[in-house]
Amino acid sequence: MTKMKISVVVHTYNAAKLLAYTLESVKDFDEVLVCDMESTDNTLDIARQYQCKIVTFPKKNYTVPEPARDFAIHSVSNQWVLAVDADEVVTPQLREYLYNYISQPDHADALYIHRKNMFLGKWIKASYPDSQLRFMDQTKATWPPTIHSVPTINGTIGHMPRDTKYALIHAGISISGQIKKMNDYTEDDLNKRHQHNASLFQMIFSPLWRFIKYYFIEGACLEGRAGFIKAAFSACSKFYYLAKVYERHVNEKLDK
Repeated sequence: MTKMKISVVVHTYNAAKLLAYTLESVKDFDEVLVCDMESTDNTLDIARQYQCKIVTFPKKNYTVPEPARDFAIHSVSNQWVLAVDADEVVTPQLREYLYNYISQPDHADALYIHRKNMFLGKWIKASYPDSQLRFMDQTKATWPPTIHSVPTINGTIGHMPRDTKYALIHAGISISGQIKKMNDYTEDDLNKRHQHNASLFQMIFSPLWRFIKYYFIEGACLEGRAGFIKAAFSACSKFYYLAKVYERHVNEKLDK
């Protein structure tokens, strides 16, 4: 039986910092495609060093990678595609699992992969499994052009085992990057949800509960200062969202 082939797509925009680690980890797949949004650093030089196929998706005014991801997964040569960020590492165990998976007759059309998130040099176990729909039959997949969207699959979806040896490793982001993402994500939540106001009670206790849940119940307290900071970011994100809800409510009243 002919072995099924897998393509890897990596979305990039000024991703030179960690890209070599990512490309080194995926070099044994059948094809590696870098979809670049007009980087101005040496991202493309690194991609060429690894002899990747390179396609360009115009940056324009896009602030999220999802439109480029949809373009990328349909630009590969093979039916099966694994979407990887430029700060993620694919382990040999994960690669072997994926090839074995599609060789079975009863596989699904897409697969959720678990992810180990690193933060300040530590694996934050409280965030595991952080499942991501990243492996798919690209002929049955569409990636909606909105932040944090999940591919739409015209077929069945499966899940990998929770065993950490099969996990995708996410290098994590800096404190400054985390702050920027909190603003971007809460802005997106504000646009998606239809919450009309936020009470003072909500603004005090909802972030507090978020911190307690993540830090004590989910176990971030076992990760030292990195776990504490991560839990504080989680609480702050909830507070920022509720503050923006209230701000919108006030602005709507003033406009009347």
